[in-house]
Amino acid sequence: MKLAHPLLPVLAALLLQLAWHALTPAAAERPTYLPPPPAPSLATLAAGGDEVLAARLIMLGVQAHDDQAAGRLAFAQLDYTALRGWLALALALDPRAQAPLFAASEVYGAVTDRARAAVMLDFVATAYVADPANRWPWLAHAALAAEHRMHDHARARAYARLLRDGPAQVPAWARELDALFAANAGELDDARSILGGLLRGGSVTDPNELRFLETKLRSLESAR
Repeated sequence: MKLAHPLLPVLAALLLQLAWHALTPAAAERPTYLPPPPAPSLATLAAGGDEVLAARLIMLGVQAHDDQAAGRLAFAQLDYTALRGWLALALALDPRAQAPLFAASEVYGAVTDRARAAVMLDFVATAYVADPANRWPWLAHAALAAEHRMHDHARARAYARLLRDGPAQVPAWARELDALFAANAGELDDARSILGGLLRGGSVTDPNELRFLETKLRSLESAR
């Protein structure tokens, strides 16, 4: 049976959220507390069967949790395992959504706590594998954050390798990050090998991108 008014699912979900904050002692007493996410079917049911609406309400709920804790809590105190679960649920319900990946890479992933930041950036990397053509910008951001903000060279190169081997939608500058990180670390032979492989592999076909890679390779060759 359909609900009589299209706003009823929204109101029902928001009322459930308000009730949860009001009635759950853990939420009131421990602002760091996040419950584990529900099954996708339950989240969808709360939004009247609309998966996209459910995903948006989840992101609003996560933001409301942060707002509730404002002034008492830094992101670095949040339960990032639970947080990752909620972001993953939102993305599973609406695979085209950008908000969960933005939140992971640019908001929660910006904490100084390396372990928590790694949880968020690894979430982005896992999500990228499911849809590399549309999610590569977030992985590129994660790779740069791992290299320059976290100073985690191994993690940055692992992300960069995923981009290097990605589909045609990944531009040359993102494919070249692995070589760039290698060069920055003094691994010049590795960097040359990566760029040479990209040029020979045939995955880069745009003339401008090919020239870009050739220029980078020549600059590395001159550094011998």
